[in-house]
Amino acid sequence: MRHVIHPKDLRKLLCDTKSKANVVIVDTRPFSDYIQGHIPGAVNLDLMQFHWMDTSTEGIKQFTKQMKLLISYLGIVKDKLIVFYDHISGPSAARGVWLLLYFSHKKAALLDGGFLGWCNICGSIETKSNALTHCKFTNQPNMKILADYRTVRSAIKRQNSVTIIDTRSESEYTGLVVRAARAGHIPLALNIDWKNNIESDGSFKDDLKLRTIYSAIKKNDEIIVYCQGGYRAANTFVVLKAMGYKYVRMYLGSWGEWGNRLDLPIAG
Repeated sequence: MRHVIHPKDLRKLLCDTKSKANVVIVDTRPFSDYIQGHIPGAVNLDLMQFHWMDTSTEGIKQFTKQMKLLISYLGIVKDKLIVFYDHISGPSAARGVWLLLYFSHKKAALLDGGFLGWCNICGSIETKSNALTHCKFTNQPNMKILADYRTVRSAIKRQNSVTIIDTRSESEYTGLVVRAARAGHIPLALNIDWKNNIESDGSFKDDLKLRTIYSAIKKNDEIIVYCQGGYRAANTFVVLKAMGYKYVRMYLGSWGEWGNRLDLPIAG
C-alpha cells in the first residue's frame, strides 16, 4: 500500500546504516506516551495539538505558514523517507502523512499498526528523548489535496460529480452527538466511519476488505473526506490514496468549521 509501511520493512531500513540515514521517524503521540517508550531514534511531534478550523483564504494562508514552520523542525530533505506513527494505524499519524503530501513531499508513510504493531513484531524501544533537527523547508503546497469550505459548497451544488465522505461515527453523522453549534452532516455526504479501516489489532484491513468497504466509489471519482477536525478524515485519505484513488481531497476545516458556520447548509 502506498504511503503505508509495515513494521518489518521499517526494521529492515533501520538495520542498514545507509538506509537508516535517510529515514526520519516521527512519533505523533502525546509526549507523556513518547517518554514511556518509543521506536529507537524517533522524534516526538504531537500533531493532535494543531487543529485548524478556518479555511477562508487568509485562514489557509496562515495554516500553510504555520505548518511549514512546524515541520521545518523534522529535518526533512528531498530524499528522506518520513515515517509517522500513532498508537495504532491512527488519525494523528495519518495527519502527518497528509501534511507532508500537502507540502509536496511524497516520501511519507504511516507505520501500519503504529507503536502497538511495532512492539508486537519488532520489540525494541527506547525511552530517551531525541532532539528535533531544524532545516530550511521550502516545499510549496499542493492545493489539489486540500478542500476549503467553498470547495465543499461547490461540490454540493454539483451533486453527482463529487463524492463526499463523512468519516465520523454514525452518532455524529446523524446528529445524536453534537460537537459544534449545529448537529448533523454536510448534505449528500456518505457516512463511512474511519474505524472501518482498522482491524482489531490496530493495523489496516487488507486490500480486499478495504475495497469492499469503498466499493461504491469509483477510482476516478472526485472525493472529499471530512470529520470533526481533519484527523480521522486524514486516515481515510491515506487509505484511499493507498488503494489508488487519484482525486482525493481532505476538507481541512471539517465539521469544526462547517457545523459552526450558520451560513452553510446541513443535513441530519
